[in-house]
Amino acid sequence: MMYTIIMALFGLLVSLTLRSGLALGGGNTATLNNGLAFQKVSFGLQVYDDTHAEQYTALALQAGVRNFFASVLAGNQIGFGQALGASKVPREDIFVCGSANTASCSGHDDCYRQTRAACQTNLEDLGAAGGLGGYLDMIMLDYPSTDCQSIGGQWAAFEEMLRNKTTKSIAVSNFSPQQLKCLPPNATVPAVNQLPYSVGHGNDNSVEQDKEMGGILVQAYSPLGSGSVLSDADVVKIGQGHNKSAAQVALRWIIQRNATFTTSSSTLAHFQEDLSIFDFELSGEEMRVLDAKMQDE
Repeated sequence: MMYTIIMALFGLLVSLTLRSGLALGGGNTATLNNGLAFQKVSFGLQVYDDTHAEQYTALALQAGVRNFFASVLAGNQIGFGQALGASKVPREDIFVCGSANTASCSGHDDCYRQTRAACQTNLEDLGAAGGLGGYLDMIMLDYPSTDCQSIGGQWAAFEEMLRNKTTKSIAVSNFSPQQLKCLPPNATVPAVNQLPYSVGHGNDNSVEQDKEMGGILVQAYSPLGSGSVLSDADVVKIGQGHNKSAAQVALRWIIQRNATFTTSSSTLAHFQEDLSIFDFELSGEEMRVLDAKMQDE
């Protein structure tokens, strides 16, 4: 009888924790401008071999990460796909973003052909182990080409992929507001713009600028400023006040700036740490101290 009562109380506690948003993943979902759910914490695979990509992806899944950025620039999409194929997490619970690196293309037709081929390569490499389910949740242009005509060709290939339902959303990376304006009239608005953005680094206005251009969500890459943020005295001090690491403070700042982030880890503990930023909040004064480090660009 006592065991039953204890288990019932435990179940109630878990339910209340989930409702309060303090459990793993609580508060960790944004809604993209196309209606898709998008976990705010993403694992962005770095440049290492397929074996390590598979290993680290498995750790991320174990920790509770469900959003993955597998850039073709990292050279390990096959290893990532193998981890998907081996995972017991349902495919529909995982958000997979691939990428196309066609910045050197020239002219509408050349950029269309190169980007179209890149889209197909993503499907083949990421789905090599059978874990992709035949579609991406997102594909991202790693970099824009050099002129509006060329960018239009890149985007035409992405929109074709969207029409073919081999991706659910299309996105960009490293696009300035001027380059976003190169997208053709009536084109699909990018769901995400991935930018270098962290405490003291990046354009202070980028989140609002992108939001105003059709609800584009900023996803920060290099969210710890290539590690420099971890030794920032203000970030460290604020973390001590919350019993959090400097990394958690820096990532929480990004969330409270209405952005998301993709970061890299190689241990289960670090993945868990990245996810454990939804049980505290930076005060208005703490935000002002960190905001003051940004630059208008």
